[in-house]
Amino acid sequence: MAKIIAIWGIVAIASAIVAGIVAGIKRRDHSFWAAWSFLLPPMLLVLLLMPSNKGPRPRRPGLDELERDPA
Repeated sequence: MAKIIAIWGIVAIASAIVAGIVAGIKRRDHSFWAAWSFLLPPMLLVLLLMPSNKGPRPRRPGLDELERDPA
């Protein structure tokens, strides 16, 4: 049983690393895809089948932008 858990862990880590790299190449959110590919390694296949984004790379707002005081 421990061997299966160890193999799953290695596959999950490798999938997360590859998904982060592929998401960056395809102009997608690398942290989102790395996290989901770590939890569910088959998500890497979904990412590979998706087309690349055109245009600028998506950008998340920073913490300072999220905490702006509207007053």
